[in-house]
Amino acid sequence: MTKASLRYIVLTSLLAALCAVGGFIKIPVFTVSAALDSAPALLAAFVVPPIYAGFAGALGHMATAMSSGMPFGSFHIIIAFEMLAIVWIFALLHKKGFDKLKWAWMLVANGLIAALPFYFLISPAFYIGAMPGLLLATAINIAVAIACAPLLQRVKKMVKWEG
Repeated sequence: MTKASLRYIVLTSLLAALCAVGGFIKIPVFTVSAALDSAPALLAAFVVPPIYAGFAGALGHMATAMSSGMPFGSFHIIIAFEMLAIVWIFALLHKKGFDKLKWAWMLVANGLIAALPFYFLISPAFYIGAMPGLLLATAINIAVAIACAPLLQRVKKMVKWEG
């Protein structure tokens, strides 16, 4: 294991832990469990390779689900895989320099597309009912990440790490 890969694993673990902490900050919505668990995963895109950022998002979601009592049972595994893919693509867009597109991707993917399987698995009414809460929670997570990103970029320059 190289020094760089160990650094990425440690940073991913720390960011996943921050996702877990954010999972305790609940956003009151009716049909879904929403929390500030995505913001640290989005910030991971700024400091670790895309796949690591994706794992931070997936682990963060699972920590939030467990702290909420797993209200959707095994469906949380589906959501964790979705978070891995969504944050991974977000991080790829960041690395390619698509600064505005990455935020739009996150809002659409996490706020609308991620819940789409539940349209079929639970009910269309659940999907429609979940949309406002998911969009609100995603927008708040994005706002937190946008607010914290410049500070994270400064810290990254100060410690001169790669990523």
